[in-house]
Amino acid sequence: MTRTTFFKLRLIATACLLAAVSFIAPLHAEETLKEVAKRLDLVLADKKLYVEHKERELERLKELFGRQTASAEYEYEINTRLSDAYRKFQLDSAIAYAQKAVEPARQLADPALKALAEIKLAELYSYGGKFRESEDLLRRYHAKSLPARVLPAYYEACGHFYSHYATIANQPGYSEQTVAYRDSLQAVLPDSTFSYKINLVYELLGAHRIQEAENLLHTLERQVGHDTPEYAGVAYALGVVHGRTGERDEQKKYYMLSVIADVKNAIRENQSFIDLAIICYRDGEIGEAFRYSQFAMEDAILSGMQFRTAQLSTFYSIINASYQEREARTSSKLKSYLICISLLTLFLILLVAYVYRQMRKVSLIKEKLAVTNSRLASLNAELNEKNTLLEGSNAKLSEANAVKEQYIAQFFDLCSAYIDKMEEYRKGLFKLGANKQYEALMRKLKSTTVADNEVEELYAHFDKIFLNLYPTFVTDFNNLLEEDGKIVPRKGELLNKELRIYALFRLGITDSLKIAAFLRCSLSTIYNYRTKIRNKAVCERDHFEEMVMKIGRRTH
Repeated sequence: MTRTTFFKLRLIATACLLAAVSFIAPLHAEETLKEVAKRLDLVLADKKLYVEHKERELERLKELFGRQTASAEYEYEINTRLSDAYRKFQLDSAIAYAQKAVEPARQLADPALKALAEIKLAELYSYGGKFRESEDLLRRYHAKSLPARVLPAYYEACGHFYSHYATIANQPGYSEQTVAYRDSLQAVLPDSTFSYKINLVYELLGAHRIQEAENLLHTLERQVGHDTPEYAGVAYALGVVHGRTGERDEQKKYYMLSVIADVKNAIRENQSFIDLAIICYRDGEIGEAFRYSQFAMEDAILSGMQFRTAQLSTFYSIINASYQEREARTSSKLKSYLICISLLTLFLILLVAYVYRQMRKVSLIKEKLAVTNSRLASLNAELNEKNTLLEGSNAKLSEANAVKEQYIAQFFDLCSAYIDKMEEYRKGLFKLGANKQYEALMRKLKSTTVADNEVEELYAHFDKIFLNLYPTFVTDFNNLLEEDGKIVPRKGELLNKELRIYALFRLGITDSLKIAAFLRCSLSTIYNYRTKIRNKAVCERDHFEEMVMKIGRRTH
């Protein structure tokens, strides 16, 4: 079985496997293009920090040289690791460490190790445009004579040699050799490696099997992790896939995700920056295209990748010219805007002068209005004061009317009841006189029981009517007194004598003589009660009775 036949069988088997795998949603499918663009701007703003982090890692790797005796094996291993670390960051250093790795590899008795070191050095030479040196090293070896473990590196180096030479020399005819070596590389790579799978993606794209390529990329996207160097390659390939299907926003988004991963890993050799700048230019986003192309050119120069510089030179001048042309148009517009603004400024100055004159006139009118308003305010204040007094008088009248209504109704009831009682009392006396029961008649006339009962009933009626008018009187009255001076009626009573004094006072009966007559006690007793209660007031004693008059006052 030939190598080509073997490779075709592997390709068919892998394609069948992909057809059986269901579609897996991309990790970043939920992110919009705008969100990814914002994240890219933040990453580019911190680009120097990622470079510094990479440099610190390289310094720690260099320190390994001094940790043990520099044997040939150790020197080869460390120099190879340093060369790989510098490969996509700083090509000159990568070449220097690759050259240092060749010498100990030649000292060792392993021909495969020597071939591997020289092939890697040849590949790095092709990155830097040193094609004569690269070709001299590659011609020393043939695929048939190399061990199996060296073949992947050999085919990869040969493929890169022709790819880089075609870019720098502008010789697209070498693409056939590039494809041939890529096929050979694919035939010797293990199926489980990332390199095999990503190369298979491009094989599927070349065969126009886009859906299978996309399914494989989504599987890889889940496996390689977030913002890793491998993810940068997967995201770029997804951008290519979406470019084939005409999904421009998705294509741009995945190119941006690839750039983000490259910047975070300080990878300066990347295609995604270039393609992102080109697609932005085609979409008319000249500013973004210019900015991305500048980043790409900066990376190409700092990394020393000659083929990237040659690749960029093709379109960088076009983008730069478009950018400068746009800036010139913008500058012309700014000049036009400046002239318009100057004319508007002059107009505004004249307008301000006119407005100032009008404002002076308005100011004089306002001063006159202020005087008038002041007078009106004074009159309004007087009117408000009169209204307040009137409202107070109305409230008192309303309250007095309510009291009168209540007491008039009760008065008629009491009068009617007293007339009935007097008539009964008269009949009783008449009966005693008619029967000549003179002793019983005299006893009844001498007794004060009837009068006392009527007085108690009068007080009970008074208490009931008053508390109906002022239900919170007792509580509010006690709130005006100190704790030890509070007055609490006995059980069964509504009011006692002290409370009735101030109940009469609240009704407007302030004459102590009238109060004494109503309560059937002496004038001195009334004075003593009033003085005693005022002395227990929580407020000033001179204002106590004024506060009593406000209890239960209703405002209208």
